[in-house]
Amino acid sequence: MTDAAPATTLARAGSSVGEVALRRRGAHTELVVGGVFVMDTVDVSTEVALATVALGRHDAPRRVLIGGLGLGFTATAVLADQRVEEVLVVEIAEPLIDWAGAGLLPTDLVDPRIHLRAGDVVEVLTATPGEWDLILLDVDNGPGFLVREDNARLYGPAGLSSAVAALAPSGVLAIWSSHPAPELLAALDSIEGGTAQEVLRRVSREGRDLTYGIYLLEAAAQADADLVQHHPRE
Repeated sequence: MTDAAPATTLARAGSSVGEVALRRRGAHTELVVGGVFVMDTVDVSTEVALATVALGRHDAPRRVLIGGLGLGFTATAVLADQRVEEVLVVEIAEPLIDWAGAGLLPTDLVDPRIHLRAGDVVEVLTATPGEWDLILLDVDNGPGFLVREDNARLYGPAGLSSAVAALAPSGVLAIWSSHPAPELLAALDSIEGGTAQEVLRRVSREGRDLTYGIYLLEAAAQADADLVQHHPRE
């Protein structure tokens, strides 16, 4: 939480994942889902870094898929890159889509390049093979410390395989985690046709030093992908 100041509720609504509440506490906005604190605006540097780190690893990130809207800081950072032509944000907590349209979020998402869709990002990944230059996933807390156990399927072998399969050649998958996740790095590293990397960011918050992780997989270019197909790893 941000501080001991009382919170004012800006909006509240039911959803498929429980009650969603947007609150104001002092100078900051908070998001609470199903009674669990999700995030606030005290420090959004790692949400922004999820976008900027991935954008920095692609020469032409025209089409971007974001799993998880949150308070909109990852999407805003993507839209700041003029190379981006299309952004699809998939958010399972439906009220956030409405509140973004009503201007209640602390970010400005008015841009003709962006589309917000209520739904499950796993279903979108499965339905869009080979389509995305960048896929940015900020779902729950990453693979560890899950609030919703249903989200475990995104970080399992099938979910990660769907995410990688949805990348275009030379595409980049980036996954946000609230903690270092060596098991996620190992899982990405085991996937054929890509290069995995861990980027750790340290943030001081309320007197504590916290370490967040961004986990990347850079897909091979088409020629390299074809080579891997014909000469699989032994």
